[in-house]
Amino acid sequence: MFTGIVTDLGEVIALRQEGDLRARIATAYPIETVDIGASIACDGVCLTVIDTGTEPRNWFDVQISAESLSKTNIGGGGWHPGKRVNLERALRVGDELGGHIVSGHVDGVAEILSAVPEGDSTRFTFRVPDHLAGFIAPKGSVALNGTSLTVNEVEGATFGVNIIPHTKAVTTWGTARPGDGVNIEIDTLARYVARLRDWAGK
Repeated sequence: MFTGIVTDLGEVIALRQEGDLRARIATAYPIETVDIGASIACDGVCLTVIDTGTEPRNWFDVQISAESLSKTNIGGGGWHPGKRVNLERALRVGDELGGHIVSGHVDGVAEILSAVPEGDSTRFTFRVPDHLAGFIAPKGSVALNGTSLTVNEVEGATFGVNIIPHTKAVTTWGTARPGDGVNIEIDTLARYVARLRDWAGK
């Protein structure tokens, strides 16, 4: 479980196909505190640490299944050596819940349509797959590339958010551009409300 508050900017330093895709990610986390089997959200995707090391800098390895590749922006060249990724370690009991409850189970990929300066912030507009559009609500929460964000407005399958300078400085949003695909996880509450509605309608 995560909160959508990014705590490190990692870098993909190696990719290897060995059944599943194996990725090595450089990190500023003290590597002695990263346990084998730990969960780390990488651009919003909950991945399991399978190895760690310190040369030439701190790194951890993860395996990425075909299911994760099909639902996220990792496949098709989305991840490559040098790619920066938002990292968040799993929530611990007693940690501050600064964003919203995020599972790290990505629902699909949204496309950035525009990025327009608005004061000191930047207003991003996204298009989501049609089957996810009904889960996005004004003033609701959404996780985009692992970042907890508040929805400003919704129109059909498009919606907007504002990203402040601090967020751009400490995450990958500082280099995000129109046309980029970003991992989207809908709000867990919206997911269960929709499921209950569908069940009640049977």
